[in-house]
Amino acid sequence: MLDEQRDFDLNIEDVLDNWEVYHALREIIANAIDEQRLTNTKNFEITRENNVTKIRDFGRGLSYEHLTQNENQEKLKNPELVIGKFGVGLKDALATLFRHEIVVRVKSKHGDITLGKQKKHGFDIYTLHAFIGTPSESNFLGTEFSLSGCSEEDLSNAKNLFLIFSGEEVLEKTKYGEILTKKSSISNIYIKGVRVAEEENFLFSYNITSLTTTMEKALNRERTNVGRTAYTERIKSIILSSKDSVVAKRLVDDLGKYEEGTQHDELKYNDICVHACKILNSKDKVVFVTPQEQSTEKHLLDYAKGDGLEIITIPNIIKEKIQGIEDAEGNTMRDISQYRSEYDESFEFDFVPEEELTTSEKEVFSYKEKILNLVGGKPKVVKKIKISETLRVGSSVCGVAGMWDPSDQQIIIKRSVLSDLRSFAGVFLHEIAHAKSRCPDVDAGFEQMLSEFLGQIVADRIKS
Repeated sequence: MLDEQRDFDLNIEDVLDNWEVYHALREIIANAIDEQRLTNTKNFEITRENNVTKIRDFGRGLSYEHLTQNENQEKLKNPELVIGKFGVGLKDALATLFRHEIVVRVKSKHGDITLGKQKKHGFDIYTLHAFIGTPSESNFLGTEFSLSGCSEEDLSNAKNLFLIFSGEEVLEKTKYGEILTKKSSISNIYIKGVRVAEEENFLFSYNITSLTTTMEKALNRERTNVGRTAYTERIKSIILSSKDSVVAKRLVDDLGKYEEGTQHDELKYNDICVHACKILNSKDKVVFVTPQEQSTEKHLLDYAKGDGLEIITIPNIIKEKIQGIEDAEGNTMRDISQYRSEYDESFEFDFVPEEELTTSEKEVFSYKEKILNLVGGKPKVVKKIKISETLRVGSSVCGVAGMWDPSDQQIIIKRSVLSDLRSFAGVFLHEIAHAKSRCPDVDAGFEQMLSEFLGQIVADRIKS
């Protein structure tokens, strides 16, 4: 009823000139989200019909007291739940909508509110007033903002500022914030679910839920154009608190671009690179190698693949930082040196005396002297030739059917290759080449020795 209408001075003469309609919608949506979370009521609703946008929550209902607060004490006490904390956000939103000639009607059980300008009581100054009327629905649940005149683009731009409308999925939650998948080439930086910045060269998007003092100061009333310096340390804290292997794998994969300097910006911090490697080391079967080691240690990496390990390429500077340290589970970081130690220690021998071989195995083994004669006889460095039931348990690498042990100057052949002469001859010649060249697999010296063996055998066969 008109005679029950009360005029409430919002004490706003000038408003934020750089605010557009979508900034005002952002504040109203943020308030709806906060009310939903604080009251644990059903989801807020946004509808649009006949050029009227309606934003409604199902909480306790807006009253004129909410237009007086500078800080909302309830929101201050629940920082982990809510987006906003300053009551001035709503007042700024109402003033912005009025300046853009958007007709505003607010409905709650506490009263219906509209906007208009009139003289400030006792002064010749016009300020924005809220006109508080009798509630049109005394049992109305929550608060509904009806906004006539804002466009679909205004609403779309406002919704694009919120994580809940972005479609970006949460990969991991930490005590400092959330790591998100990004939906495009641009990463979004959110603070408590509201976008405050964009990054062109980040690997993930982020939602910061625990603010630093620096961020509190940087987060102005506009909530826009927050500088990177304000949130960089918090994003580092989020990543360094991460324990998820999927996140770590994506970070480490990006390390492959380190040498060219094209990695994403998170990987420009060595402590983040090391942390990601630690997570992978503790959760997955991996071995970390440098690009150079990919070539020089190919034989050992073939064994690693046979053992079910994934090869992870890292730059030299990160290799130096992880070498010899432990991951969160207390395991030594598995670089190529660590794997070589594990490989050497993994051999288990169960030697079989020649007299215990079967008749067919003895026959195959008896050809060892003839095979040696094909390549110039037994190298002086070889003192013993032994047979073992086992070499390495669980390996699928065919090359581990024999080995040259330089420390004991012996060639060890796995018993299973004595099943036929072709298998035995191939493995035996392979290990003789190691002994004679004193080089590992794929090494140029080893390859040359094998070539000399083949040439000698073929030449002798042709001549005979």
